[in-house]
Amino acid sequence: MEQIPLPAKERLLYLMRVLEKSGMNPVTSTQVEALTGWSSHTIRKDISYLGGDCDGSAIGSSSGYHPAILAPAIKKALGLDRRRRFCVVGLGRLGSAYLNFRGFELEEFELIAGFDTNVNRVEIVRSSVPLYPAYKMAEVIHRFAIELALLCVPEEAAQAAVEKLIAAGIRGIVNFAPVALRVSPEIVIRNVYVVDALRAVAVRMT
Repeated sequence: MEQIPLPAKERLLYLMRVLEKSGMNPVTSTQVEALTGWSSHTIRKDISYLGGDCDGSAIGSSSGYHPAILAPAIKKALGLDRRRRFCVVGLGRLGSAYLNFRGFELEEFELIAGFDTNVNRVEIVRSSVPLYPAYKMAEVIHRFAIELALLCVPEEAAQAAVEKLIAAGIRGIVNFAPVALRVSPEIVIRNVYVVDALRAVAVRMT
């Protein structure tokens, strides 16, 4: 299969969500264009990267894109056809909210543990997810083969926390702290900062 460029991967992820939300009803090119702003050519080019995982019926223009065929093909091509385990680091308001986010139950991720440096907070926070003090991070991550982490700690604590996560074996991190983290190239980091998202929207409004 041809290597999928990163921008195409991002679009395919969004297309997969559109398809899954549509139920079993085909989604037409016109509907995808209206939802995303992408051209039909771009959509077809992205789908072409899936190669043999899709046949013509999944890409047909007359009846639309068939979720039962195309969504699983996208998942397989992007390596999302298996469940991955993740943890939440930092159990303040944001981290605690993600502990109880029901959307994870419907996706290909399994929340295994939560960590915090404050032992009292670990004891006070109520969650069905097991919670641990941060000093047990390496032990728990190794024991349960956790691959990913949501980093929900304050800015000043982020670099130290990410270093502990990487040392424990974490390979991918979603960082909510507004700070650039120093990591080796093989570690995948996605920075999510709401002010940047607001700025991006505002720039497109001008």
